[in-house]
Amino acid sequence: MAEEANLEIEDTGKGKKKLIIIIAAVVLIAGAAAGYFLFMGDDAPEESLADETTVTEAAAAPSSSAQIGSALYVAMPRPFVFNVPGASRDRIVQIKVQLLVRGEVNEETAKKHIPLIESTLLGVLSTTTADELGTSEGKESVRVAALEKVQSALSDVEGSKVIERVLFTGFVMQ
Repeated sequence: MAEEANLEIEDTGKGKKKLIIIIAAVVLIAGAAAGYFLFMGDDAPEESLADETTVTEAAAAPSSSAQIGSALYVAMPRPFVFNVPGASRDRIVQIKVQLLVRGEVNEETAKKHIPLIESTLLGVLSTTTADELGTSEGKESVRVAALEKVQSALSDVEGSKVIERVLFTGFVMQ
């Protein structure tokens, strides 16, 4: 009888050991599966701001992108970061810009003249004040002034306006 009691106790110890090993194996497998999905992720390449130079309208058919009237967006390769004076203190502003153009010819022209466009935009943006950029009316007036200056600069070089709109797609002021 004493031997049976010892056997039962030993069997219970072996059962707990097996249970711990099974739980550890399940946790290890679950961790490996989670790690695989987290690290492998998507097979699609990540898009960076520099790679994202154009985006066509989602509703446009593939054949209509060659038409003159199709809207295309040309993203500026990097955001504009500059200081502006304010009433109480100077502020740092970061603005992401995209340009609306019509047709592939204007898209290629805009891409070709990105340094000229960046220079013109930086000149317009850096002449503003923090108070002006603090209101939606001020942002709109800066956007309109930027459009006029860019169109003027491109007209001098290419003979046409090329850019239809200047869009502020990101705006941070500290």
